[in-house]
Amino acid sequence: MKVLAMIMAGGESPALSVLTATRAEPAVPFAGKFRIIDFVLSNCVNSDIYNVAVLTQYEPRALIEHIALGKPWDLDRAAGGVRILQPYPTKAGGGWQRGTADAIRTNLDFVREANVSTVLILAGDHFYKMDYRKLLEHHNQVDADVTVPVREVSPFDAYRFGMVKTESDGRISLFEEKPRRTRSTLASMGIYAFKRDVLVNWLTKEGKDQVDFGREVMPSLVRRRRVHAFSFDGYWADIGTVQAYWEANMALLAETPALELDDPRWVIHTRSEERPPAWIGPDANVDGNLLTDGCRIEGRVVRSVISPGVVVSRGALVRDSIILTDTVIAEGATVDRAIIDKRVVVGENAQVGVGDDNTPNRREPARINTGLTLIGKGSRIPANARIGRNCVIGVGRTPKDFADLVVPSGETI
Repeated sequence: MKVLAMIMAGGESPALSVLTATRAEPAVPFAGKFRIIDFVLSNCVNSDIYNVAVLTQYEPRALIEHIALGKPWDLDRAAGGVRILQPYPTKAGGGWQRGTADAIRTNLDFVREANVSTVLILAGDHFYKMDYRKLLEHHNQVDADVTVPVREVSPFDAYRFGMVKTESDGRISLFEEKPRRTRSTLASMGIYAFKRDVLVNWLTKEGKDQVDFGREVMPSLVRRRRVHAFSFDGYWADIGTVQAYWEANMALLAETPALELDDPRWVIHTRSEERPPAWIGPDANVDGNLLTDGCRIEGRVVRSVISPGVVVSRGALVRDSIILTDTVIAEGATVDRAIIDKRVVVGENAQVGVGDDNTPNRREPARINTGLTLIGKGSRIPANARIGRNCVIGVGRTPKDFADLVVPSGETI
């Protein structure tokens, strides 16, 4: 079977706050050395799928630089390989894409020219390991027009997903996108295996005005085409919020994590930088962490994810936090339940995530309310500053932006 994989990587993700201020969600770092999109790209090559397109739109530079020619994933091939597809203006008025289905419609010329029978549409912002060959085999066996991988979720989480109802033969009879109430516990994983001609015909004819797969295309297709479910019981996480992102990283610190990063049978590939080994100083104290290349630990680090090149200085404490590449935690500083982006400097004796006040963030109360404090890329936190819970420090902030060294919980700078 000849397959084209199209990875949706262009949507804006405001729920991730400052983490997506300068990058698309699939380019957000994860697990120290990886980017989110590494997982779906690795799934493709581990499933022998080497014809891959990545559809970009919002803040694509970091993503494009990371993927480049696709060499780390063996996707730098003359035949097939990885292609970066970006929005572009046309005489017919094309340009900015309004949703996932609209993004595919914009690139239907690429789909038509591909010598394939099946188009696999994938989300670029999920963590999971899946052998797509099993999905495609099932897709062929049941002769489905569309096959949708599904998994069990808690009824309390149904509002976050496309929920489906299936019949005894596995055919999907109902698809509801993020319903407030549902009796179903089967959630769509946002993955769709289409017969190529069905996809092209639907997006140009019956569904020519539909812009989103979950909200419009799938509910309509379920009523008019053969849409089947494919059960998946492995690890899968959709990190659509700051809290979900933090939890997915922290889950890697378990003694037996649900998502194994060292499985030789299913390697997660990434573009690696040349860094020296991690260095742990003679007076350092490390307990239950994920430490990566080039980090230098002289202080204390507890239950945290430390990315390449991070420095934790003498007398500093990092606890229950995610520290991204090349950030420096200066002497005597404390970081507790925080997510700190790349190339941040936390000044001497500063405290990030301090106190018991859990006031939600005033600008983003629905998104930043679990006690996590975020610091944007390239910011410099002044020495002796005290930053509370649920605070957001924007991108590129300097000591001059701090009118007061005390930032109360729930505030934004």
